[in-house]
Amino acid sequence: MSDLQRRRFLIGAGVVGATVALSACTSNAAPGASGANVAAAAGDNAAAGAAVTIGFSAPAADHGWIAAIANNAAAQAKQYPDVTFEAVNPTNDVTQQIAAVQTLINKKVSALVILPNDGSQLTSVGRAAMQAGIPVINLDRVFDTPLAYRTWIGGDNYGMGVSAGTYIGEQLKARGVTNPVIGEIAGIDNLPLTQSRSKGFSDALASFGYKVGPRQAADFTAQGGQRVTANLMQAAPKLDALWNHDDDQGIGVLAAIKQANRSEFFMVGGAGSANAMRDIKADNTVLKATVTYAPTMASSAVSLARLVAQNRGMGDLVEKEVPTSITLASATVTKENVDTYLPLGFES
Repeated sequence: MSDLQRRRFLIGAGVVGATVALSACTSNAAPGASGANVAAAAGDNAAAGAAVTIGFSAPAADHGWIAAIANNAAAQAKQYPDVTFEAVNPTNDVTQQIAAVQTLINKKVSALVILPNDGSQLTSVGRAAMQAGIPVINLDRVFDTPLAYRTWIGGDNYGMGVSAGTYIGEQLKARGVTNPVIGEIAGIDNLPLTQSRSKGFSDALASFGYKVGPRQAADFTAQGGQRVTANLMQAAPKLDALWNHDDDQGIGVLAAIKQANRSEFFMVGGAGSANAMRDIKADNTVLKATVTYAPTMASSAVSLARLVAQNRGMGDLVEKEVPTSITLASATVTKENVDTYLPLGFES
């Protein structure tokens, strides 16, 4: 089975990977007042272990997805009476993030959860922690070498593109469209994650005999999404489908579509924000689906950090140790299943 076939097989199966494996700690609870999503302790891993301190560092919450990362991590730590959670000030400055993580290393925390601003530039501090005997859970943006982390957990960017392309391809085939015009609003083009999303999208469409048409890259902001979508609307007088990589920038994308008074196509979002899911449920815009890139990965990262620090494995696995890599699947959220995923959505 090819990589593309394997990923398409997983589409619609939900967010598996870490979510299934972490059911040792788990059953998903509805978000609390903070909007965070946590996994309630259950099974063998629920038993109190040695008291541990988990350090946490992430970029500044200037984006709905990043804000949800921080909220989820803090909320998950509160589920465990044996965990002390110590978060350093969030920052978008790489030098400041390195210094902040170094303070956690100096405090000799039991484990670290790090979402780096830049994986390459934070690799050195990840290695410093590992060399100091502090296991690092590398969240999403990967360090340059496995020597800098004990376990990586993150989303599947290529899989997001596959999920979006597969949904669009299936919908267009069902409608008998033979030569569709398919637009794409990407994120930041020089980021590997954007390149992976676009590659997955193109590969999935190609399996239906389709190709990507007009394409614009934004900057993961609502303002950028509105600006580039306005340009795309002018350049493409007709569309059959559109994929927007990011639901935060999707606020601007939808605003530009409404301003252009366009409704002849359907749109798929990306990441799984709560506001996008509410639009899908209401079914009163061109947005008909979104593909997840769940910030609940931060909740799972804290659970993993706790287990690693306590020298425990995951209760649902035969192996005695936590895996070194966990990739979350990208689920396709539509009107038919939106109620299942809405509690996991983040606010843009």
